[in-house]
Amino acid sequence: MKDNNAILEKSKSFALRIIKLYQFMVNEKKEYVLSKQLLRSGTSIGANVREAIRGYSKDDFYYKVTISLKEAEESAYWLELMFESGLLKEKEFKSIYKDCDEIIAILVAIRKTKDK
Repeated sequence: MKDNNAILEKSKSFALRIIKLYQFMVNEKKEYVLSKQLLRSGTSIGANVREAIRGYSKDDFYYKVTISLKEAEESAYWLELMFESGLLKEKEFKSIYKDCDEIIAILVAIRKTKDK
């Protein structure tokens, strides 16, 4: 699928941004709970995408893509909480949330190909 390279690159780039955000939250804001949840879900997206691409079957591929999509949605939730609670400023939030939203859109498009 042509989206595989895009999702691999975007999910890895997103994971690296999430790691940096986690470090900032822990070191500067002394926030440990929400940031840890975001670290787990945000880095899990790319790991599951990579597993999907190396899947044993089409069903395995779509299963892992579905897990990636769930993790991306969870990441969006944690980002929203961090913004709405004042931990993230609007500029920071919009930038990283846009990346998350793009990943969700790609994963949804990949999932739709199963129905074709």
